[in-house]
Amino acid sequence: MIKHESGAQVISRREIVLGETAAVAAVWLTGLSHGAIAGAASGKFEIVKSDEQWRRELTSEQYGVLRRHQTEHPWSSPLNDEHRPGTYLCIGCGLAVFSSTTKFESKTGWPSFWAPLDGAIETMEDRSFFFLVRTEVHCRRCGGHLGHVFNDGPEPTGLRYCMNGVALRFVPD
Repeated sequence: MIKHESGAQVISRREIVLGETAAVAAVWLTGLSHGAIAGAASGKFEIVKSDEQWRRELTSEQYGVLRRHQTEHPWSSPLNDEHRPGTYLCIGCGLAVFSSTTKFESKTGWPSFWAPLDGAIETMEDRSFFFLVRTEVHCRRCGGHLGHVFNDGPEPTGLRYCMNGVALRFVPD
C-alpha cells in the first residue's frame, strides 16, 4: 500500500495485479467443484456415481479434469497427434462425443473439434476463471467436464471445442 497525500492508504496498481494473478492461479490450480458434480448429485445425468466411486474408477488426472473441472497441461495429450479415422469417447462413461471428421489442428495444445456428435454434450456458463466468462462443455450422460467451446474455430461452425485429451478415449474405425 502507498500513502496518498491526503493521508489515506491506497492500493497500488502493482498490488492489484499481483492480487488478481494470485486469485487466478488459485482457481486454476485447485479447480472448482461445480456444474457436473452439482448435476450428478441432483440426478440430472443418466450416470450418477458417488465421489468415492469416481475416484476409484479414474486416474487422479482424469478425476481432476472430469469431476473438478481442472485443465490438463497444453501439448500433454497424445490425442493431439491422433489423425486416424475414429470416434472420441467420454472417459467417464464411454459415450461417443466427437468424430475424427470434425477434428482440426488449432495450435492451442489441446485436441480441438469444430462440432460434437448430435446430443452428446451439454454446455453451461463457466465463471470460475476470474473476470472471464467461458462456455464449459460436459458429457450429457455423466456430466464429466470435457473442456470449453470458443467462437474462433473453422467453418462450417466457426466453433472450437477445445477438449482435455485426458477426458477422452479414442477408438479407431
